[in-house]
Amino acid sequence: MTEDVQKHSVHTLVFRSLKRTHDMFVSDHAKSVALDDESHRVKMGVKLKTDYSAVLHMPILKEKDRIAQLPGSAHAIQDYTQPGDAPDYLIAGTHAYPSGPGMALTADTMIHRNPSEAGIHSMALALPPSQARQEAIRTAAGVADIHQHAGAAERSRPPSTAVSLMEGGGTRNSALIRRAPTMPKPQWHPPWKLFRVISGHLGWVRSIAVEPGNQWFVTGSADRTIKIWDLASGKLKLSLTGHISTVRGVAVSSRSPYLFSCGEDKQVKCWDLEYNKVIRHYHGHLSAVYDLDLHPTIDVLVTCSRDATARVWDIRTKANVHTLTGHTNTVATVRCQAVEPQVITGSHDSTIRLWDLIAGKTRATLTNHKKSVRTLVLHPRQHTFASGSADNIKQWMFPDGSFIQNLSGHSAIINTLAVNSDGVLVSGADNGTIHMWDWRTGYNFQRIHAAVQPGSLDSESGIFACVFDHSESRLITAEADKTIKVYKEDEMATEETHPVNWKPEILKRKRF
Repeated sequence: MTEDVQKHSVHTLVFRSLKRTHDMFVSDHAKSVALDDESHRVKMGVKLKTDYSAVLHMPILKEKDRIAQLPGSAHAIQDYTQPGDAPDYLIAGTHAYPSGPGMALTADTMIHRNPSEAGIHSMALALPPSQARQEAIRTAAGVADIHQHAGAAERSRPPSTAVSLMEGGGTRNSALIRRAPTMPKPQWHPPWKLFRVISGHLGWVRSIAVEPGNQWFVTGSADRTIKIWDLASGKLKLSLTGHISTVRGVAVSSRSPYLFSCGEDKQVKCWDLEYNKVIRHYHGHLSAVYDLDLHPTIDVLVTCSRDATARVWDIRTKANVHTLTGHTNTVATVRCQAVEPQVITGSHDSTIRLWDLIAGKTRATLTNHKKSVRTLVLHPRQHTFASGSADNIKQWMFPDGSFIQNLSGHSAIINTLAVNSDGVLVSGADNGTIHMWDWRTGYNFQRIHAAVQPGSLDSESGIFACVFDHSESRLITAEADKTIKVYKEDEMATEETHPVNWKPEILKRKRF
């Protein structure tokens, strides 16, 4: 009697084989490739001839004196000319020249020797690293580390070897240590826990913003109201009515006592918080306005809409300074910053555009996403940003939108992103899940799915917006069960109670 062979899908078999391969080679992970002496010698010979062919005939005596004076170079100095190497040659002709400035032309100084390859190599190792190279090494570690490990295939270099560089016509020598690439370990972050649930809205809570003084925050809802809440106690301070449809975006100015709101009624309003009244309307959008952001240094407001445009407004004169056209579908999110590119938009056409604010034109279009881009967030310290879509979260670097890495695993429609200075990235999705990520490595260290408000359906579990307060000790989320939830870090957690369960995934990093 024959036994039935258990059938597996091709997908299961492939990944089982992949896991076996990974387990077999995991002990050799990040080990440097063995150096082949012969090929390395040929490579260095070619490099030295290429880089130094223009200076091989130069006088030697002064060079030897100069190298001897360099600090820390005594151990690396060898005689620049080796016995038995290139033959001596005699300066001939009517204009004989000495070996260096200020040296008399004598019988000794008329004799010049060709430098040997070994001499050139020892001199290159003795020279100090150029100042420019040291500056390059001191650049932001976060982005550099991400780039080092996120996808660029680096050649592993054997240790204790150095090469010299010549760039731009001048000599820039540096000792580059040959190191094997290593996967950076994620920084430990304490887990977050639910701290407070605030009820009061009668519809989905669609937008949220914290005022610069960190005393209160404001929410906009599908019940057409804007509510202002005390941040410390969670009590309602004020309700503002005026929109005739869902309020999709709110922003509080740090330069004036103004609150800005936009909604699906095509309206963009400016509220004076000293009188709690609308003092300006910005007319121009042809369809629902989905998001808005204030420029941090100039009095400019940028809004984006379902009419596939973003508009730049002068706050005081209400003038439509620019209409940023180019997207082919709803523009769902917009962000402003003080440096170029000053405006970034994400759209349902699955592209991100970086805009030149002065010219009102696109600087760059990022087409890596395959699904609608619904949210963008700028890192508060690094010159980087992240975008959220249903396919995954992607990190980018300014000013040109260079791709850094993917953060995959939040398999839902991502509506909102927030990041704090500690490198905690939060993503909130349509199904009510919140994922916490380490910004630098993309490690997902926590997943939260809070229960819906009693009396709500489970299907009303959804996160529409989230933001950190200015102390970065509270995370505030706007949800589909008509509540606002406040999260804080768990003070009792330690690295022992909540260890980093980090396993580098072999197929995690994608090239696009």
